[in-house]
Amino acid sequence: MEYRSIDGLSKPVSRLIQGTMLLNTRDPDAAFALLDAAMESGCTTLDTGHVYGGGESERILGKWMKSRGNRDQVVLISKSAHHNVDRRRVTPFDISADIHDSLARLRTDYIDLHLLHRDDPAVPVGPIVEALNEHLAAGRIRTLGGSNWRSERIQEANAYAQAHDLTPFVSSSPHYSLAEEFDVPWEDGVSITGPKNQESRNWYLQTQMPVLAWSSLSGGFFSGRIDRENHADLMEPNVRAFCHEPNFLRLDRVVELAAQKSISVPQLALAWVLHQPLNVFPIVGGATPEEQQANLEALKIELTREESDWLDLKSDRR
Repeated sequence: MEYRSIDGLSKPVSRLIQGTMLLNTRDPDAAFALLDAAMESGCTTLDTGHVYGGGESERILGKWMKSRGNRDQVVLISKSAHHNVDRRRVTPFDISADIHDSLARLRTDYIDLHLLHRDDPAVPVGPIVEALNEHLAAGRIRTLGGSNWRSERIQEANAYAQAHDLTPFVSSSPHYSLAEEFDVPWEDGVSITGPKNQESRNWYLQTQMPVLAWSSLSGGFFSGRIDRENHADLMEPNVRAFCHEPNFLRLDRVVELAAQKSISVPQLALAWVLHQPLNVFPIVGGATPEEQQANLEALKIELTREESDWLDLKSDRR
């Protein structure tokens, strides 16, 4: 495993982050097996969120950490303030309520990396930054960040923090993968893929703000089981977002190069993300210990700049 640092954390952050959105208390044996495998492999950073499974993801993580007595070894990411069907929830009240819920479910008194799950551009950044800093000062969270926040809003929030001697956002979690996002799979989601988002990627390149990349395999588009005729394994939002001809051309090239390198399609697609010049930490959703171990192999794959550009349709030569 490779590790990098994030401002505000004393623990090293594993380059691959294990996603836990689908874990639940109904099948604790499977969840514990996956989490044990992740820790044994050095994948010590785990991603969850207040809304995942109606709280089930956080509950099973809390049970597992208590059972294993390993909270101090885990770098825990959780998120608050996701909108619901009734209203938008990026408010100090909702942030506080969600954080307290999460801490109870997770059976811990702090979250290492706290992210706002959504943004509401109609809400001024000042009260949001101030509310987050109150939780930081109380020790409930160790760092601040945004998930699905546009780079312009992060800059605005951090400018406010600097002007008021407060702690800024130190990480961001947008969608980032080899596949270009042609439609938004999830309401208010933010992607930095494709030509239209080059300006955002330039900002992340310049600042080197950690990018905790969700859906780094494009919601299963690069699972190795998808082609132009077979979308059965993809959820409809991911079909709408990714199943377009330019991405199938990318997939064709991934399949070709993966065969030449004797690796799998997901391993090569993940290696592409890891080889980008951004300070990126891909979130991977391996569902079994075997899939989790296979994802780790991506860290060993060599990929030239020419191969990377060829996979992304930027060049016809590799």
